[in-house]
Amino acid sequence: MDKSKKTYRIFLSAAEPSGDAHCAGLITALAQSRYNIEFVGVGGDEMARAGCKLLENTVSRAAMGYKALANVAHFYLLLRRITGFLQKNDIDLVIVCDSPAFNFHVAKAAKKIGIKTLFYVAPQLWAWAPWRIKKLQKYCDNLCCILPFEQDWFSRRGVETTFVGNPLLEKIKGRLTDNYKKYSDFNPQNVTIAIMPGSRKAEILSLWPAMQKVAVAVRHKFRGANFITVAADKEKIEILKSMQVLGFNCSYTAGSVGQAAGDADFSIVASGSATLQVAAAGCPMVIMYQSSKIIWHLLGRWLINTKYLSLVNILAEKELVPEFMPYFGSIDPNVDAIVTLLSDSGQLSEISSSLIKLVQPLQEKASEKTAKIAMDMLE
Repeated sequence: MDKSKKTYRIFLSAAEPSGDAHCAGLITALAQSRYNIEFVGVGGDEMARAGCKLLENTVSRAAMGYKALANVAHFYLLLRRITGFLQKNDIDLVIVCDSPAFNFHVAKAAKKIGIKTLFYVAPQLWAWAPWRIKKLQKYCDNLCCILPFEQDWFSRRGVETTFVGNPLLEKIKGRLTDNYKKYSDFNPQNVTIAIMPGSRKAEILSLWPAMQKVAVAVRHKFRGANFITVAADKEKIEILKSMQVLGFNCSYTAGSVGQAAGDADFSIVASGSATLQVAAAGCPMVIMYQSSKIIWHLLGRWLINTKYLSLVNILAEKELVPEFMPYFGSIDPNVDAIVTLLSDSGQLSEISSSLIKLVQPLQEKASEKTAKIAMDMLE
């Protein structure tokens, strides 16, 4: 049979907003291929708009760590539903994106049935839980990683791996060097600071109050400081507004992290992929993440293998920007770091240049490269 006339069926699985966006870009790239492809899976609104028939919207339930325990029963039933679907339908390829706690199970179900699996975004086994590499070796036929050093790390451990670039940066038009901030006429008394408390509700609940307190303290030092708060959508904005603390004022926008960072002089960012978008905008930042102090001291600090915890500093192999991970309570170190940086325009300029150089290797056409690997797996 002429493969160009055959209809292939790809099942995609994403459980968080970032995975939803990555899969949507991949679906768009695959839809432009020479093959006829039908897309089905679990994910979010972006995947649905790109042409994927959703069995369930999993993105609305996105959660992290111990806060995800309330969803265990639901996801157990969902996995059974996915397994049944894969058994009853002819699926040519399963693509799982990020969220390894959930997607390892999806990939396991696919492999038991004999369906090829592609992992899009590598689980961060190099940072913690490296013993899970045996699961990846067993359940993954191909791995598309989005951080340069991951290709060598996973390849040396027997996983077929290709660095494809970071899908968050592929839509940026022009050269990243055009985003360089010179700070030649910068006055910290009129600084514009973008605050990015994350896309997950759990992040917002834990970080947003502290970020506001940091902003209020910074404004006591720089009276003309302006704040922009970026959220994933209008629903998140309403959550942010409902939690606004006394003495804090800002403008809210539902939109691009990169655009907000480009318009700002400085950013306060929740740890995660957004830090790379801020870096691509050449915007100096401090990075925050809050954890349970008990869980951190009992488990976290013993399980994590990297010297730094934020993606920006991991890539830089040094503390290029201040990271407060985990953040436990006192905002004083955060405020001191911000005030020190804003008082030194020369250092701000150097950080801006270093951030852009750091993420330039990530600006590949990740969706197209991953689509090519997926099509090769269909043959």
